Order: sequence, then C-alpha cells, then structure tokens
Amino acid sequence: MAALQNLDSDMPQYISDNTDDELSHAAFLNAYLQSKGAEPVNLDAFRTLPGSRATGVDTTKNNKRLTNLLNLTVDLSWYTRYRSEENPDSPFNFIFQGPFKIVNEPGIPASDADTPTPPTVVTAPPIAPGAQRIQAIANTAGFHFAFIEQGGSSLYITLALKATSQEVLRILLSIGGVEIDHFSLWHDKAGNAVSQPLAGVKDPITGLTFPDLNAVTPAAALELTQTNKILPEPCDFILEDPALPNCSVIRPTSTAQGGAVATVNAFAADGLFLGHEKDGFLEFSMDLATAADNARREFEED
Repeated sequence: MAALQNLDSDMPQYISDNTDDELSHAAFLNAYLQSKGAEPVNLDAFRTLPGSRATGVDTTKNNKRLTNLLNLTVDLSWYTRYRSEENPDSPFNFIFQGPFKIVNEPGIPASDADTPTPPTVVTAPPIAPGAQRIQAIANTAGFHFAFIEQGGSSLYITLALKATSQEVLRILLSIGGVEIDHFSLWHDKAGNAVSQPLAGVKDPITGLTFPDLNAVTPAAALELTQTNKILPEPCDFILEDPALPNCSVIRPTSTAQGGAVATVNAFAADGLFLGHEKDGFLEFSMDLATAADNARREFEED
C-alpha cells in the first residue's frame, strides 16, 4: 500500500470507493435481471486462478480469483488516444501506440518475496531493489486501473445505443457515468508513475522501466505524453461530416472498437483471463458479449 500511496496519498480510499462502486453495480444488475424474470449471472465457478500470497491478504476463501493479475500485458494505447486529434472510430483505422510497453508484469505482489522489508518503507523515489520491485508493481496497477475503466467508459456508450427500453437506457447511462469518473481518476494517478519523483523506476526482475513522460523530445511530442494532461483533447467526431469541428468526446464508441466483443478481446490480450483457457469461461464471456453486440435498436433518421 505504501507504494500505491506514492502515486497518491489517498489511494487506499480511492481503491475502496472504486471497489464499492463495482460491487454495487454487480449486485444491482443481478437484482434487476431477477426483477424482470431473467436469470442472474454467477461467475463463482470460474474463481479458480491464483491470487497473492503476500502477508495481509485474506486467504480464508482459498484466495482464488476470477481474473489474473500476476502476468499483465497492459495496452497503453488509451494514453495517447485521449490526447490525439484522431478518432479510433475513423474508417481510416488510425493506429494508436502507447508511450511505452508493460509486458508480463504483475499488478499485485505474488508473495512476500515481492515486498521490501519492512513492507511499509517505500520512499519516493525508491532506491533499493525490493522497493523498486514493489513500486513497479504498484505503477503497473495504476496503469491497469485506467486501462480497465477506459474500456468501461466506451462499453456503456455502445450498449446505450442498443437499448430499446428507457429504463435500461437510464441504467446504462447512470452506471456508465461512474465508469467515466473512475477512468479520469486513474488516468491522473497513472501519470504520477511516469513523472518525477517516481519516473525511472525499474523492476529488477522483469526489467520494465517507467520512463519520464515529461522529458520527451522533440517538444511537440509532449502533446501526447504530458502527465498532467488528463482530460480528452478535441478530436474528429461524427466522421461522416468533415465540415464539423473537432469535439472532446469519449472514445471509441463504435461497436467494432468499443463494444462487448472488443472489450472481452482486449481483456484477454491483457492477460486478465490467463488460466481460463480450458474451463469454458472465455466461451461463456464471448457468448454474452456477442449477444450484447448483436442487439439492435431502430433509429429514426435525423
């Protein structure tokens, strides 16, 4: 937790609040399904993946997880996508590149071997190898939080465009707004991992280095990396009409780029589902995602 607090001293509260939000969403959506006579979703059968064994972790329930956080390959293209004038929904398929790569890095300590002694001592900037290791893990978690939430920001918009019930639309827009709030928060904290005094942290085991994104050259490149620039820049929007000016928007919002299937594929590429290759979880998730993307709503012409 000390390493996370190097990103922001309020991280324990932010994580607690974010967790409460997500649990409330899951509980509400299942209750809503049941209120309409539909089956609730229960994923407990897939909670089979190993979690952290570090001191302080609650192991009373065998510490099995639904998602993998021990080997993450985090897609950082969102970091530049929100600063670019290009829109990922463009028919020209503009490709966004992240400012650096996070490959096969843990987002949680696997055991006490990943934590410094004593575990509360993690100065900023960290110097000792043990402190560098746990800070790299915390930095990865910070970027991973933002990666997950930017996906949710897009997903709820794509789902809202398919809603045929005003009540369902209200639910999607209301919960989707919280996901956008989460993304903005984690976007800001991720930037602290790649600015001074934390910039330059290197994981002594994987070799991953968190660069100083405020020290890029030429100066024009800073537009895509500046760490305190967390609000979306105006970009192409409603691309069928080139006469319209750029607009600051959530992106992407097309089914192809930000829909349910795209989200499941992104999470799988992230490594979030490593370990589920043979238990049917991926097939179950993709079936749900495909059904969501295939939903259609008739629109009147403007």
